[in-house]
Amino acid sequence: MPNFVQMPKLSDTMTEGTLLKWLVKVGDKVDVGDPLAEVETDKATMEMVAFDDGTVGALYVEEGTKTALGETLAVLLDEGEEAPNKPPAGETMAIGSDEDSHVEEAQTTSPDVSQNVESGGDKASRVKASPLARKIANAQNIDLSKITGSGPGGRIVKRDLESAPTVSTSVVKDVKPPATISPAPAAGQDQRIELSSMRAIIAERLLASKTQIPHFYLHVELDAEPLMGLLKQANIAAGEKSNKLTINDVILKAAASAAVAEPRVNASFDGNAIIQYADVNLSVAIALDDGLVTPVIRSAQAKSLLEISLEVKDLAQRARSKKLSPDEFNGGTITVSNLGAYGINSFDAIINPPQAMILSIGGIVKKPVVDNDGKIVAGARMDVGISCDHRVVDGAVGASYLSELKKRLENPASILL
Repeated sequence: MPNFVQMPKLSDTMTEGTLLKWLVKVGDKVDVGDPLAEVETDKATMEMVAFDDGTVGALYVEEGTKTALGETLAVLLDEGEEAPNKPPAGETMAIGSDEDSHVEEAQTTSPDVSQNVESGGDKASRVKASPLARKIANAQNIDLSKITGSGPGGRIVKRDLESAPTVSTSVVKDVKPPATISPAPAAGQDQRIELSSMRAIIAERLLASKTQIPHFYLHVELDAEPLMGLLKQANIAAGEKSNKLTINDVILKAAASAAVAEPRVNASFDGNAIIQYADVNLSVAIALDDGLVTPVIRSAQAKSLLEISLEVKDLAQRARSKKLSPDEFNGGTITVSNLGAYGINSFDAIINPPQAMILSIGGIVKKPVVDNDGKIVAGARMDVGISCDHRVVDGAVGASYLSELKKRLENPASILL
């Protein structure tokens, strides 16, 4: 029976992907887990792997093509089978493939087929629905409790939603968007560069963050001499070893430790509630040629400085070689953005939703300072800022977190214990 390869959901915010390059050709035999293609998502370029064994019977999509989630890209055949024509969207089940199977295996790490669904704002009712059907229902305000499923065991699948009525909502939808100002048309040596999937989603998410989240900003200047001294001693001891520490390593460890001391910043806004997270999962901003990715160091509060150092180096290396897996981008609770290496002394970052806080780390600057004896001496100073979601974090809470962070960075030996 033919097994159709569909565009999978390779990140939590992905709605479409660009098939950059096929890694197989017609006639190749593949096993489960073998790479099939390079796909550009909203976050990075990743390898799409096979979910079935078989021989590549047909490649339906050309390289460089943007395709929606669930669109059929190729087909894998058993011995003696012939490749069918590309099925219309949503009709792969007619040939024997579960409509949502390939998309949803990559779509979620825990695809429980049943979920509590709010029914028009009333009490929740338990329904069976595929992850893809739930996503569509949520986007289109469809009440799943009123849908009869045609999938296995009455499970609601994508095709059951094609003619489903939407639920009325009290949210105002007809707000007139602000007028956009078009740039001057390209001429002469000007270039028009089409947005990649990653760049387009970055633009969309940052616009939503800046316009929907009430940002406020706090900064503190701290004494970086103890930090520099600790790193110098630690790296002398490390000798020629590759596990030398960086300023960013210490900042990440201190950021996680400070969030344990002030847990109210390690949270998200959730409508009529605030979710305060038990673990500090640090999203680390890494610059790529085409944008920014934020892989996650999970449970950073429980890891040593060396463990964090090794993990962030591994994440950065694999991010640049496009080897990160989708789950490594998900679940962050606080983001750290460090532009000190780029010569930036101070900046304000845009919050990475649904998180409630992002740190902005500037470079270390040599400057005259007043010491405890009132004398002007040479010193090393670093600006650390935070951008906060005011629905979750009040000014006093943000100030408390910055105080805890400053205390740790000015006494870095305290975070080694």
